[in-house]
Formats: sequence, structure tokens, C-alpha cells
Amino acid sequence: MSKRDYYEVLGVARTCSAEDVKAAYRKLAMEHHPDRNQGNGAAEGKFKEINEAYEILKDPDKRGAYDRFGHAAFENGMGGRGGGGFDFAASFTDVFDDLFGEFMGGGKRGRRSNRGGDLRYNMEITLEDAYRGKTAEIHVPSLVACEACEGTAAEPGTKPETCPTCSGHGKVRASQGFFTIERTCPKCRGQGHVVKHPCKACNGQGHLQKEKTLSVEIPPGVEEGTRIRLSGEGQAGLNGGPPGDLYIFLSLAQHPIFQRDAQNLHCFVPIGFATAALGGELEVPTLSGAPAKIAIPEGTQTGRQFRLRGKGMPVLKGHGHHGDLFVEVRVETPVKLSKKQKELLRSFEAEAPQGCNPDSESFFAKMKEFLGGAAE
Repeated sequence: MSKRDYYEVLGVARTCSAEDVKAAYRKLAMEHHPDRNQGNGAAEGKFKEINEAYEILKDPDKRGAYDRFGHAAFENGMGGRGGGGFDFAASFTDVFDDLFGEFMGGGKRGRRSNRGGDLRYNMEITLEDAYRGKTAEIHVPSLVACEACEGTAAEPGTKPETCPTCSGHGKVRASQGFFTIERTCPKCRGQGHVVKHPCKACNGQGHLQKEKTLSVEIPPGVEEGTRIRLSGEGQAGLNGGPPGDLYIFLSLAQHPIFQRDAQNLHCFVPIGFATAALGGELEVPTLSGAPAKIAIPEGTQTGRQFRLRGKGMPVLKGHGHHGDLFVEVRVETPVKLSKKQKELLRSFEAEAPQGCNPDSESFFAKMKEFLGGAAE
């Protein structure tokens, strides 16, 4: 019986990409997997057929040979195992690694990574720190490589030996029918080697608990949640592996005057009744340390906002650019007035001409109109 065209088996065009081939195989392999079709000989045959097709089409060299010569490229010893000699179990293991290896630790039948774990450090800074930037010192408890054994876990003068169970691969295989099952080596736990003479200084762990003092550069303009990475300052790697990284997450403490919105700052400033009515000059603080002056025009109302360009936060990596400062004034009603002050205010109220309080006059005119309409 002649073999079907491999492209036809996978249901893809000859011009398809490698990703199209992989996607088609993944879908068909799940559909015809023997575990989902127990006792179905036709499904098992189909499963073998699509694996054989994928074994050829996934490889650029084999695919090129197949495109030129068809199935003849792999008969009589040409380019492969020879006709009828397809190793289904080995092929399926390779295919499974190709498709799902990234979900099972990353490497294709590679030993487990010895890289140390990453660490997280939460740091709170002030808004002034975020404005100017600073150099901070932090103390981080961490696992560091044992100096005596240099992280190998073996007693000085000795070395870890290749694991006799997995021959240094970190994994062992067992065949079950036409499947080949691969699992972590129980002897070396995936490391590929064993330590016969453990280091006494670290009890064969290869690392020790220690508090590290690190210097952290905080650039101007950092925001809430900014992450700073210190490469190689995480947990020590196993058996001499590279260390992980330390990630510092910044949070900003609440400021008594300013509220931050990205690169802009906002603040509320109370002004006196007389200043709001007559106008004047207002001095407001800035994070640079130098106060800024605002001209308050006559008749300023509560809620009026003034914009001071370039007085906000520096833009992170913005080459000197800054946001703006928005100052919102709130007219403060005077309290604890003297008898004379009260008399003056009553006199002022009595002599106030029409149009002196436009918002109040407009509101009460609308209210009178509304109440008159309701009475009708």
C-alpha cells in the first residue's frame, strides 16, 4: 500500500510555514491520541501516520528532500532510516519534546537548570527621593555560594561525579509499548551528577544563608511600581550554577502637600478672603526647594487652577524634561472675627452693588423662576 502525501496527512499546503506544520500536527495528535481512542486500531494507525509526516516536515533538510524526491528520498537508505524502518517511539518522543518542551522546563531532554532563584525586595521612597533620585543601601537575606566548595557542594579537593543511573543526562527513559516515557533521574534529581563527598562547610548544599548589603541607584522620575533589576544578586545557583536576579519594586509614600499624576503634580492652596477679592501674590512650594510665585487676579474663586510649567516631576530618562505643577486655590472663610470685623462685613454686604456676587445672584434668580413656575 502506497503512503499518502505527508502534506495531505497533516492537511496543510506545500507552501505552509513551519508554524503551520506544528499547529496542524498538534491538533491532529490530540484528536487521534491512543489514550483518547482506546481499542481503536484505526486511530492508532492514523496517529502513527501523522507522527511520521511531522517527523519529516518539521526538519528543513528532510522537508527539502521530500519536496524534491517524495517518499523515495527516505527509501533504500536515502536521507533517513530506510523504508519500513521508521522508529515511531523515538520519533514521538522527539516530537513531544518539540511541541511541549517549553511547558516542561524549557529544554529538549536537557538537565534541569541550576540557575538560582530570583528575589523580590519592596522599597518605599519619598516623593522627594523620586524627584531627585538617590543612592540607597539595602540589606537582603539571601543564599550565597559557599566559598569553601565554590558552590559545587563537594568537599574541597573532590568533584561531583557523573550520575551512573542517567549517565549525566539528568533524565531516564522507560519504554511502554510504542511510547517512550522520560522522567527526571531519581538518583541525581535531574542534576546529571552526584556528590559522594559533601562539603562540610555547607553540608553539601553548595550555598549558605547570608545577609548582603547592596547599593541601589534610584534614578530621578521613578514612579509607583517601578522595577529595578540587580543582575546576579538573587539566590545562589545549585552546584555552581549562576545566581538569580534581585528585583526591587518601588512604592511612593504619601506626601503631605503634593499628589502625583504621572509626571504632573497637584496641590491645593488656601487663600484669604481679601486676597481672593482684591488680588495679590501667592507663594507656593515646589519639590526643587525653591518656592514659586503666582499672581492672583481680583475676584478669584475657589477651584481656580494655576499651571506652573516645568515644576512637576522629572521624566524618567527624559533628558531633563519635567512635568507641570497644577495649583488649585481654595478661598478660606475667615473665622473668630472681632466685633469690628463683623460690623465691617455687614456694612460691606449692605453696600454691595448688584453684580458683586454674580454666582449667587444667578442661582437665586433661577431658584425664584423655578419656584414661581412650580406655584402656577
